[in-house]
Amino acid sequence: MEGGRNTSGLDAVMEVWSRRKWLAILVFLVPFAVTVSLVKALPDLYRSTATLLVERPQVAETFVKSSVTSELETRLHTISQEILSRSQLQDLITQFNLYAEFRKKATPEEAVERMRRDIRMEFKGADTQFGRGATFAFTLSFRGKDPETVAKVTNTLAASFVKENVMLRERQASGTAEFLRVQLEEMKKKLDQEEERLGDFKERHVGELPEQMEANLATLQRLNTEMRLNKENQMRVMERLEREKLTRQLVEARASASDGDAPITGGDAEALTARLSRLNQELTELRSRFSEKYPDVVRVKAEIAALEEQLTGTKTDGLAAPKATSPANPSPPRLRKFRSDAEEELNALKEEEKTLRQAVAMYQRRVDNAPHREQEFQELSRDYKTMKELYNTLLHRYQEALVAASLEQGQKGDQFRLLDQAIPSTQPAAPNRLRLLLIGLVLSCVLSASVVQLAEHRDTSFHTVHELRSFTSLPILVSIPWIATKSDVSQRRWRLCLALLGLAILVGTTYFIAKDNEQMVWMFDWGRS
Repeated sequence: MEGGRNTSGLDAVMEVWSRRKWLAILVFLVPFAVTVSLVKALPDLYRSTATLLVERPQVAETFVKSSVTSELETRLHTISQEILSRSQLQDLITQFNLYAEFRKKATPEEAVERMRRDIRMEFKGADTQFGRGATFAFTLSFRGKDPETVAKVTNTLAASFVKENVMLRERQASGTAEFLRVQLEEMKKKLDQEEERLGDFKERHVGELPEQMEANLATLQRLNTEMRLNKENQMRVMERLEREKLTRQLVEARASASDGDAPITGGDAEALTARLSRLNQELTELRSRFSEKYPDVVRVKAEIAALEEQLTGTKTDGLAAPKATSPANPSPPRLRKFRSDAEEELNALKEEEKTLRQAVAMYQRRVDNAPHREQEFQELSRDYKTMKELYNTLLHRYQEALVAASLEQGQKGDQFRLLDQAIPSTQPAAPNRLRLLLIGLVLSCVLSASVVQLAEHRDTSFHTVHELRSFTSLPILVSIPWIATKSDVSQRRWRLCLALLGLAILVGTTYFIAKDNEQMVWMFDWGRS
């Protein structure tokens, strides 16, 4: 019985297909045709890769320390900025006539930015710790439509990396040496100023410096010794003068006696005796206050000796008159010459004493000022030593920087070596046409099934007698099939033609947009950097 017939899932699908097949086909064809047109129109892009090796310094840092202390990763980043600068890339774009069509409708800045996106740099190896002296490799690649041009651009970029690394290391080494040279000159000026200050201090306080203390003490001791000797010499000269004075008095007295004026009488002897008594009393007083070497003590003792000698001579030969020319009685001219020489010697000794006292005072002042001068000298010396140490340190570093600069000029430091040159690629790097077709096919099927399901969901009409019987309990008398008229057939044909025309326009538009569109290639390439 027709009313009791059950339809299976496959039958339902077939019924839906029979009703919606043209809609499903049309919806499937639109995205799939667009995908096919896109895949067909997209240009082939090629990528060439060059491998560069970072070599260790040829001279061990144990012997020559490099002045380029920047980490390799930082240096590569700096070189990348130099290579990817606008001026560098514009020169490459002009040299190899890159992006000819794109430059007609874009600004130079946009062309440069596009080339930056086409350049890729990757480090090879799992070790990402870029220690000084480590050896590893990195790749540099470029993409474009012409494989020959792409390879040339890649090799040019790699050569620029090698050249820029050498130039960067030389600039850093020479810059370090120049900086140290300027610092060394400034430190030399400061050191000269400190030396000048120290020299001025030594000139202003000559003799009062700490290192001259021992010499000053020794000189002071020597001067004191000379003063003591000078005192002794003065006392001896004064003693001689006193003796000469008494001798002269005795000679005069004897001369008077010999001339017959008056011999030394008892009254004269008593006078000499009284004078001798006074001198003895004066000597006793002087001895109680001074030593035997004191000049007054020596003088009084000399007078006492002369008086005692005179009294002795008077007693033995009171009536005899000594002759003027006797050897025991020197003549007055000779006594005057003797006294004159003694006085000159005494004056010279006194002048020497004055000079010695001045010298002693000067050296004593130096000794007294030595502690204060030592403190000032230590402060100046400390500043000078600090400047000297800084100068020596800078001088040592400057010499090392010169050697390091010579090392870099000889290209003995870290160098980039082109290990593998870029060669023209035989297979395009993008687009992946098979993947795009598969994705388009899947999306077309999903979209077609979704549209059919949506159309069935929105359609509320009855398509079979079974659906009508399921909806109502009223008896169904007859089923009349769809009768297509000429007008219906004509409308279907027009709709089909319009659909095909729209599909053709969409496919053509897609082809026109995707033709030589490199940006669209990399937009659909999910594996690009």
